Amino acid sequence: MSKRPTIADLARAAGVGVATVDRVLHGRANVSTGTTARVAAAAERIGYHATGLIAARQAPPARVLRFGFVLHKKAQPFYDGFARQIEAACAAAQGHDIRPRIVFSPSQAPEDFAAAFDQAAEGADAVAGSAINHPLVDRKITGIRAAGTPCFALLNDFATAARSQYFGLDNLRAGRIAGWTIAATAPAPGKVAVFVGGSRWHGQVLRETGCRAALRDHAPGLRMLDTAVNLETRQVTYEATLDLLSRHGDLRGIYVAGGGMEGAIAALRESRPPGKVALVVNELTADSRAALADGIVTMAVATPITQLCGDLLAAMASASVAPGERPGPDRHILEPTLLVPESV
Repeated sequence: MSKRPTIADLARAAGVGVATVDRVLHGRANVSTGTTARVAAAAERIGYHATGLIAARQAPPARVLRFGFVLHKKAQPFYDGFARQIEAACAAAQGHDIRPRIVFSPSQAPEDFAAAFDQAAEGADAVAGSAINHPLVDRKITGIRAAGTPCFALLNDFATAARSQYFGLDNLRAGRIAGWTIAATAPAPGKVAVFVGGSRWHGQVLRETGCRAALRDHAPGLRMLDTAVNLETRQVTYEATLDLLSRHGDLRGIYVAGGGMEGAIAALRESRPPGKVALVVNELTADSRAALADGIVTMAVATPITQLCGDLLAAMASASVAPGERPGPDRHILEPTLLVPESV
């Protein structure tokens, strides 16, 4: 049996010292690219057992990519969790050194969203975020794209003429799921209330439309009340839910199509036994999980955020490398996660 080549054999074959070979094997500094290549070629030639390791030392360092993200409602558990998931996905990304900058819009005002995108886009290779549908936001995204930075819409499809791609649910379908759930669980004919954050969240308007259509198809005995605007806040939703419950003794269902579900949960806990009023919410948080377990929430229609972040980062990286090419289909639709009390 032939003798296995040693480090000394490799050093002689490469024409370098044993210490240099040791530095190459352990990835230490002060070894030139040319020397590393010579050691790698010698290792291949004499059949040295760590050939693969030496070749790996020749691999170029991961490319640094700077991504900007815009979210809102920093204090809201869903968006706080979304931000942490973005950071985790960036840290775990393979092939690139991704450095995220997450900017929270302080309000739903278009000026605040535009300023947040300005901040997120500074020095960024790509930008992604959630924002309202408004001409000022559209112009901001158009300008960012014109400067060569790809932009992606998250959860709510905005700036459709300028953004690179939409990542999120089919919001019309999400609304139909909510409407069907209320229709299937309502104990008797009566009324249904729907909350949206505002008319500028077109994704929520689509959910409202889907809910209304499903109720019309599956429960003609349920009548939807005028849509309530809750500004995606807990307190507004809480007070409005208590008011609805006091004025409509035949309220059979509530659908919170955007943020603020914590207020509806708290109001129902105080005023009605579990199951008396069907409550459908969006997204899974500690509050909605607890309310599902207690039977207060009938169903949560959740975005698979982990999958969204992974798919999104791949698209952003692709767009950064080839900014002139569309990274994929115009809309990247994710399958919703449907959670009921028995799920948790």
